[in-house]
Amino acid sequence: MTTTTLAVLVPLLPFLGAAAGLLLGRAAPGFVRPLAVVPTLTALVLAVLVAVRQGGDGAVDAATELTPTGSVPVELALHIDGFAALVAVLVGFVASCVQIYSTGYLRDDPRYPSYAALVSLFTSAMLLVVYSGDLMVLLVGWEIMGICSYFLVGHYWETPEARAASLKAFLVTKLGDVPFLIGLFALATDAGSFRITRVLGAVATGAIDHPTLIALLLLAGVAGKSAQFPLHTWLPDAMAGPTPVSALIHAATMVAAGVYFIARLLPLFEASAAALVVLAVMAAVTMAGSGLAALAQDDIKRVLAYSTIGQLGYMTGALAVGDRGAAVFHLLAHGAFKALLFLAAGVIIHAAGTNSLAAMSRMKDLRNRVPDAYWTMTVALLALAAIPPFSGFFSKEAVLATAEHAATGHAERIPVAAGWIVLIAGMATALLTAAYATRLWLLAFRGHGAEAPDHGKQPLTMTVVLWVLAVPSLAFGLTAGLLPDWFDGRELTPTLTTSVLGTGLAVVGGIVTYGTWRHTTALAARAPLGAVAAHPEADAAQVEAEAIASHAPAYGDVAYAPDPADPSRLLLGPLHRPAAVGFHLDAVYRALFIRPVQAGAALVRFLDREVVETYVRGAGALPRLLGAAVRRAQTGNVQTYVSALLAGTVVLAVAVLLVATGA
Repeated sequence: MTTTTLAVLVPLLPFLGAAAGLLLGRAAPGFVRPLAVVPTLTALVLAVLVAVRQGGDGAVDAATELTPTGSVPVELALHIDGFAALVAVLVGFVASCVQIYSTGYLRDDPRYPSYAALVSLFTSAMLLVVYSGDLMVLLVGWEIMGICSYFLVGHYWETPEARAASLKAFLVTKLGDVPFLIGLFALATDAGSFRITRVLGAVATGAIDHPTLIALLLLAGVAGKSAQFPLHTWLPDAMAGPTPVSALIHAATMVAAGVYFIARLLPLFEASAAALVVLAVMAAVTMAGSGLAALAQDDIKRVLAYSTIGQLGYMTGALAVGDRGAAVFHLLAHGAFKALLFLAAGVIIHAAGTNSLAAMSRMKDLRNRVPDAYWTMTVALLALAAIPPFSGFFSKEAVLATAEHAATGHAERIPVAAGWIVLIAGMATALLTAAYATRLWLLAFRGHGAEAPDHGKQPLTMTVVLWVLAVPSLAFGLTAGLLPDWFDGRELTPTLTTSVLGTGLAVVGGIVTYGTWRHTTALAARAPLGAVAAHPEADAAQVEAEAIASHAPAYGDVAYAPDPADPSRLLLGPLHRPAAVGFHLDAVYRALFIRPVQAGAALVRFLDREVVETYVRGAGALPRLLGAAVRRAQTGNVQTYVSALLAGTVVLAVAVLLVATGA
């Protein structure tokens, strides 16, 4: 097979698996799991073959125009460069792990067939985005991901949290998609084509008339999909979905799409210094704000959600200083360890019966209940905190190194201000990342109090996947020097300055958090909780659904009580309360947008009910009154009819005489 044929099959196979799974889900339930796993695994193998054949050399381009669409053609086109080849491997790898993990995690869920089909469709849409060489085809995959996220986040639709989260995710991302679509049309109009290669050619020749405006419009869509400030508020709430969905969205699909899109069209953004500065500010606010918010969260999945937002900020920061190699490198490394973090969190939630870190901190020996999750999550948290030699160290330091390069004025066409903004925010976020990673590890695995509940042994498919993901979390960073061809020929090696400062800040953040935890633990008077009602036969999905519905079903109101041993309260001080609620951004949006829209809707409803319906009712009442009057005159008496006829004749005669006299 040619490389082009293999590339076409990569997104096509999960799509066919999704269609077959939906058709056979009820008729042949035994085929659902193979149809979920096999096409995705096959797509992964083919993506690896495409990457090997592409080899980091010249891009693979192919196109065909299916139907005429006017002056600006839409083509079914492929454009596979080194970045696309590697990101497709990441998507296939994480999606395969999620599908295998889900066979155990949702083994007793009656909605598993539709869930598995949607995950396959989600994967297919992201692969379409990655390989697409035409912006309109890319937009199709972009929109399909938004629809899939709506259904997957709302998988536990019987809980109000899941319903609200799915609707919020859909609406917020669509809010960004509107200017994104306008920007795409404006870009294609200037370039005369939706083909990415022709668009980049038009950028190189200066044919784009308004690069700043177009770049800012596109950034709105990127902010929505990749959960960047100020459109990031949907991502923490999306944790109401099943944990494997969280892993897929955060590690390989949806949020990665925006970063990948900017990397594809980076020359367009580099054509506008203002757009780069805006992108740098957006990345800096996102990094710092999400780090503070993650440090204050009690829900283990919300901690990881805010962590994802911050790591995406690193990626957009790398793009703001003109280095898409560092951005995509961190995207790849982050995909592995963030998928591991979420899937390990799913095992922990199953074991603890709650999402609450406060409740977990009151359990002793939880790490002994889930040794696989304990060790693999430790590896992933070290990678997240960028501790050498874990993968996060190399990718994060690559971002900081390129920011330092831009800040010192050594990067052409990159504003120095953008370099300093990204560098300072990145250093501060390194400190915060280590702090919340250490806090999560301490509260989840070093608790004291009642024995951790025993929900039974996790299925082998869940634990094996954790160890598979632990390998790239530990070793992927070491391959940075082996893959320069895939990263524009640039070796992604950290500088001494950023390595020392970044690692030093991470170590300081971890040590300070640990010391504060020791201090608060010594002062705290822990309340014993007694025996916990265990559900040995409950599967992970059932436990998580209950945890979402009541936050901590096994502990009741105790889980809501603040943990006196939580170091975040001392570390954040007065910032703790606003950070815990995302700095009230949801309240701001509710006041600025939701309430005015609701008020407008109420006004329209009032006008419809009191004005329009009154008019309609009145228009119907008048003919009824006239009909009633005419009906009363129909008595059936001939004498009455003759009398009325004579009276009418007299009236007409008098009228004629009056008119004639007046004339």
